[in-house]
Amino acid sequence: MADDDDRVAAWRGLLRAHSGATKAIEADLAAQRLIPLAWYDVLLELNAAPARSLRMQDLASRVTLSRTRISRVVDELERARLVAREPDESDRRARFAAITAEGRAVLRRTAPHYLDAIEEHFTAHLSGRERRVLADALGRVARHHRAVR
Repeated sequence: MADDDDRVAAWRGLLRAHSGATKAIEADLAAQRLIPLAWYDVLLELNAAPARSLRMQDLASRVTLSRTRISRVVDELERARLVAREPDESDRRARFAAITAEGRAVLRRTAPHYLDAIEEHFTAHLSGRERRVLADALGRVARHHRAVR
């Protein structure tokens, strides 16, 4: 029974910590009139990708948004001229999302505030050892789910 309690407590703690931290980070970004967290997540992944672009399906697998939400967010980013959609020459049905120069500039401006918010609302509450253990443990779970897709 204690093992069941530990599993539920770990899962519940993860969900509550994620919810609280993301809401607080989102509020900080909004208070500073910066881009929403979902936009930042998409721009960050696109900026880190080869050629700074990803097929929509690959982008959806890298971000924390649902497939439905990713399409809406990319639409919003495209209207704001932070992302451009480009055709995939090898598959006319597929499209790439590519970060624009303006998108990269917005990402650079937002990054220090985003990192400060992560520190305030998440990492400041953990010791260095706890951060390393948590990163390792959650990394294993994430790798498992990438492998089974």
